[in-house]
Amino acid sequence: MPSSARTTLAAFARFVLCGGSVGLASSGALVLLADQVPMALANAVVTVASTLLASELHARVTFTSGRRGWRMHAQSAFTAALGWVFTTAALYALYALVSSPSTVTQQAVYLTSSALAGIARFAALKLLVFAPSAPASPLPPSLDKGAVLDRGAVAVAA
Repeated sequence: MPSSARTTLAAFARFVLCGGSVGLASSGALVLLADQVPMALANAVVTVASTLLASELHARVTFTSGRRGWRMHAQSAFTAALGWVFTTAALYALYALVSSPSTVTQQAVYLTSSALAGIARFAALKLLVFAPSAPASPLPPSLDKGAVLDRGAVAVAA
């Protein structure tokens, strides 16, 4: 197995461990909050709190990134917001199909939709938020900055 594949698999295992732990805690918190406030609000509160915690864990443990600060949290939060939309839609679909689903059924839908959203989030975090810096441009600095060329600067390769 190539080194990059091993690295990605190891990062995914850490993602599952960190994110899964936070997700299971979130699932319990969702059950407790859903009895007090509407489900969408409970899901939003749990998502915000768990996103902050998970973002730090993913930066430090999953991707061993040096990135810190609000920009990283904002980018990570965007991926979580998409997950919130997905999990909320899944829960509303459940309620449309079953008028009074059991707690076990609600949790099954929530955890399954969270797992699917999590896979998509891993890809986004790995490729966009915590990606290593892009390699230096192969273009000369004058071209890399969008410089306008005149006839004297153009050479044709044979």
